[in-house]
Amino acid sequence: MKYKISEDLVNRAVEFHGHLGPFLILGLKAGLYAINILGKDQFKMKVKVECEGKPPTSCFIDGIQYSTGCTYGKRNIELIEAKGLTVTFILNNEKLEMKLKDHILTNLKNLKNDVAEEEALKLIEKPIEELFEITHIK
Repeated sequence: MKYKISEDLVNRAVEFHGHLGPFLILGLKAGLYAINILGKDQFKMKVKVECEGKPPTSCFIDGIQYSTGCTYGKRNIELIEAKGLTVTFILNNEKLEMKLKDHILTNLKNLKNDVAEEEALKLIEKPIEELFEITHIK
């Protein structure tokens, strides 16, 4: 299954979030993948994000919000402070869990600010399976 992160989508997400970074891109990718698998319903979908509750890791949440339409205001996205980075999408009794691979998380958290945008752009082209461990329960 294919989905594409267009330059326009990145630009609009950056405008929403405030800057381009790798965790924003990862959130966009995860959200688009989830709606490709489960379907899009920004009112019925529930999202649980488990990560550190501070930047840069928490920037992932803005990518999820922007790509899925799930928001804190609608109360269908939840943050659980934890180590690592895992997101679970639930829609119509289907569940999709995506855990960012540990080595990817470690590399991105240790990035210097002057290369963060460049690394973010590289992530756009990476296959989702190289970045996340994915479990789909129907």
